[in-house]
Amino acid sequence: MERLQKVIAQAGIASRRKAEQLIEEGKVTVNGKKVTELGTKVGLNDEVEVEGVPIERERKVYYLFYKPRGIISAVTDDKNRKTVVDYFPYVEERIFPVGRLDYDTSGLLLMTNDGEFANLMTHPRYQMDKTYIVKTEGIVERHLLKRIMSGLQLEDGKTAPAKVKELAIDRKKNRSLLEVTIHEGRNRQVRRMFETIGHPVQKLRRERFAHLTLHGLNAGEYRELTAHEVKQLRTLAETGSLR
Repeated sequence: MERLQKVIAQAGIASRRKAEQLIEEGKVTVNGKKVTELGTKVGLNDEVEVEGVPIERERKVYYLFYKPRGIISAVTDDKNRKTVVDYFPYVEERIFPVGRLDYDTSGLLLMTNDGEFANLMTHPRYQMDKTYIVKTEGIVERHLLKRIMSGLQLEDGKTAPAKVKELAIDRKKNRSLLEVTIHEGRNRQVRRMFETIGHPVQKLRRERFAHLTLHGLNAGEYRELTAHEVKQLRTLAETGSLR
C-alpha cells in the first residue's frame, strides 16, 4: 500500500505537491469514489483516476546489470549513442539507472522504475558501499594509497576515507591493480582521485554494490533482483546493517 499522492506522482501525472492539491480539490477518485484525504493509501488492485483519466501503474522492478564499457548510463542520449536501457528490450516497465557509471567504466549498475528505492541507494546520507577494481598507470606507492584512504581534496571538496586493497603489481608493464571501496557517488570520483595522486586510471570496473556482486554475469547481461535482495538493500540503507 502506498500514499495516493505518491502513486500519482510516480505515474508522471504531477509532482507530489501538485498531486496533493489535486486530491484536496476533489479531482481524484479511487474505485469510483472521490477522495480528498491526503493520508489515503491504495494498493495495486485499486483503480485511480485523476480528472476522470485512469492512471497506469507499473509493478516495481529491480535489476542488476553488468554494464559494458562504451555505454551511456542514461535512458536516452541526444547523440544517439547506445544506452544501458537498450539492453532491456523485453522489459515493459520504464526503468532507469540507479546512479551512473561513466562511459569508459564497466561493472555493476542497478536498474529500476522505483524512484524511492533509487534515492535510498544513491543519497550520500545512506553511505552505500561501492567497490571498484582499478588498473592504474604506474605503480602506486604506499604513501599515495594512504592519502586516498585518509581522504583527498578534489575540486568539489574532500572525499570521505576510502578502503584500498592492493591486488597486484606489474613491474614489467608498470601498473598497479587495486580494489577501492567508497560510499560517495561523485561524478568520476575514482578516476579523479587517482589523477590527483598522479596515477591516471587505465581501466575501471565496479565489482560490488553493497553485498551484491557480478557473479554469474558477463558484460551486457542482467538478472532480476530477488525480493529478499531488495529488502536487504533497503534495510542496509535505512539501518546500516543487513539485519
